[in-house]
Amino acid sequence: MTNSLPTHAEVVIVGGGIVGCSIAYHLTRLGITDVVLLEQNKLTSGTTWHAAGLVGQLRATQNLTRLAKYTTELFAELETETGLSTGYKRTGSISLATNFERMEELNRQASTARAFGVEAEIIQPQDVLQYWPGINLDGVAGAVYLPGDGQTNPVDTTMALAKGARSGGAMIFENQEVLELLTNAGGICGVRTSAGEISANKVVLASGMWSRQLAATIGVSIPLQAAEHFYIVTEPMQTLTAGMPTLRVPDEQAYFKEDAGKLLLGAFELEAKPWSVDGVPADFAFGTLPDDMDHFAPIMETAIKRFPALEHAGIQLSFNGPESFTPDDRYLLGPTAEYSNLFVAAGFNSIGIQSSGGAGKVLAEWIANNHPPMDLFDVDIKRMFPFQSTRKYLVNRTRESLGLLYAMHWPFRQYETARDARRGTLHQQMLDQGATMGELCGWERPNWFVRGNNAPRYEYSFGRQNWFDACKQECLAIRDSVALFDQSSYPIFSLKGRDAASVLNHICANNVDVAIGKVVYTQWLNERGGIEADVTVTRVKHDEFLIVSSCASEIRDFNWLESHIPRDAHAIAFNVSNSYAIIGVMGPSSRAVLAGLTPNDISNAALPFYTSLEIELGYSRIRINRLSYVGELGYELMVPMDFVAHVYEELLRVGHDYGLTHAGFHAMNACRVEKGYKHFGHDIGDEINPFQSGLGFAVDMTKSDFLGKSSLQGKQKNYENRLVNIAVADKDAPLLLHDEPIFCDGELVGITTSGMWGHRVERSLGIAMLSNPAGVSRDYIESHDFQIEVAGKRFPLDVQLAPFYDPRSARMKS
Repeated sequence: MTNSLPTHAEVVIVGGGIVGCSIAYHLTRLGITDVVLLEQNKLTSGTTWHAAGLVGQLRATQNLTRLAKYTTELFAELETETGLSTGYKRTGSISLATNFERMEELNRQASTARAFGVEAEIIQPQDVLQYWPGINLDGVAGAVYLPGDGQTNPVDTTMALAKGARSGGAMIFENQEVLELLTNAGGICGVRTSAGEISANKVVLASGMWSRQLAATIGVSIPLQAAEHFYIVTEPMQTLTAGMPTLRVPDEQAYFKEDAGKLLLGAFELEAKPWSVDGVPADFAFGTLPDDMDHFAPIMETAIKRFPALEHAGIQLSFNGPESFTPDDRYLLGPTAEYSNLFVAAGFNSIGIQSSGGAGKVLAEWIANNHPPMDLFDVDIKRMFPFQSTRKYLVNRTRESLGLLYAMHWPFRQYETARDARRGTLHQQMLDQGATMGELCGWERPNWFVRGNNAPRYEYSFGRQNWFDACKQECLAIRDSVALFDQSSYPIFSLKGRDAASVLNHICANNVDVAIGKVVYTQWLNERGGIEADVTVTRVKHDEFLIVSSCASEIRDFNWLESHIPRDAHAIAFNVSNSYAIIGVMGPSSRAVLAGLTPNDISNAALPFYTSLEIELGYSRIRINRLSYVGELGYELMVPMDFVAHVYEELLRVGHDYGLTHAGFHAMNACRVEKGYKHFGHDIGDEINPFQSGLGFAVDMTKSDFLGKSSLQGKQKNYENRLVNIAVADKDAPLLLHDEPIFCDGELVGITTSGMWGHRVERSLGIAMLSNPAGVSRDYIESHDFQIEVAGKRFPLDVQLAPFYDPRSARMKS
């Protein structure tokens, strides 16, 4: 242990838990040896020391699963490399289903696991006794067994990582509290500790539950909240044997782990207890929280019924310790929007041990290369918004989010807590029309509208949910007449200045140096040709452009725009989302409705596809953009916020004669899948280029230069991996969601990225990424038979490059 604190480091890591030590370890493996790790107490203090040490492989996405698998490989090798025992052992894990809905979920997870390269086996109830003798099988419908999962000793593993980091040149200091994050005009420039200041080129906050309060001192938002987490450890039990797989019973919110002949019983109760909302004391290092057996008792009682031997076991330890949770149960990784050289690795939602190896590896590569090594959108901290760091929001959401780890993972499930945070001007009007609201990034958005005797609430299932017929009516209205969408959640950016055109043309793959009034669909690419954003750009003046992005990527996209404006350029970006709201008017009667409201000419000749006009509508002047995400004639109205209610009332007044219907985002999603339109974060991301995505039409390779162009050279026809459109051929087709594996001649060749029922074509549809070393060509598709696996069953699949609805887009351009 080095005693002298240096005055400078390339990278300073704040936090000596398992994640911080993993980052230091992986940085040194990349050759970055000028690394200083500062721990305010002792290594492993905070959360690591009391973690259960479970090491699972299957995560929500393919890339996160890759990282979890890497963690198991790292832990298996770490002892040989460092000479320190980690306690890692491969034990496997079993998840029980106590109802048929949960069994459906496990079957779907098993199919996904195998597609992700994780060994998974569906086993019968009686087979569970082979691994856990004495388990009560009452009500058990089945189980899934993952033999590659394991367990590790969190403290020993952290020490091994720390030793590996020191061997690589990193310096680790304990009892060094960071009192201040230092900033200057260039961003983060170092830290101040009780022993002095250290200047740094990059700083990493891996401070666990302290991260939010430390970041807040410089105006950085890190939405996480500590919550009490409970488990008990019994006296030794004769019924337990070494190496038993971890047993999870998610319907009973419990997990069972054999630990040196004792039983560790832990819980993810449905309603959690947030802790220390106003901040965690610096000296809470190896602290514990008071027992709350009243809170834990329901879990204990159910666990005794499930494993009767527990009733007579002595309790050696009743433990309650804090762990940090995020609003969406996904951890926070990467550079912050506020400071590009301030990195975060925090909020691990009780999976910090199993995530530590992979998260440390990719963050180290992110730091070294200034970009992530894979698509990490799901955990990118820039998906979060500043309001999500408010105390009330975090307290309310954390009560729910902890329990969601073991709750049913229903498709389209909506959060029940921390709702009504962001509401558009038309929120009440939408409710009056029967809207059933969903939540995205705090926005309350109409997902579907009540029809008939339905109540405005979700009734979840893996089949057709209670809004299926309502969604169908909305889709048919879009096809046959006209529908109105409240798109208030769409962010709008403005770029102004004499250099705005040249700056934006360098950022955009398509040519946006176009005539005033032209709308351009384009992607923003990284230097590797991957897609960073999917936007529309409207030129409104010679020196001004309006950019419409997507709700979930608002912070990320605006940060990308701002960070790619050269310092000497005369161009300024503004987020003007609070100044306008977008109302979508879609369907074959949309032009007639709008023509009845404006004296301006909006005929096909005056307003062709992908053009924009400023028009009068009622008492307001609005911008009308002709485009469509649903595949029908349509318009997006960009309305000044103070005129939104008036414009809406005018639309209803004239729209009544044309059968105007309100439609929600489920209908929009169904229509866009029918058209094969891609969705950022699901179908496209920073690992896939536009040509693979079927978006080559939105790239102008004749431009002199744009970000990512050099990486696209020669790739226009390199389709080894390619997005395609799919439809299940079976008349009893299941609903597709995402991550269902696709097979060709019995070999795994792809996975779905989106799925929805197409009401205009009456088929179960999806978008999928297929892989073939010789190329995913039309000939390859037409000369092979494909199948899709859903919940362990395979169904014949129709695959094509063209969309299944109106492939020539004649309706949209009419």
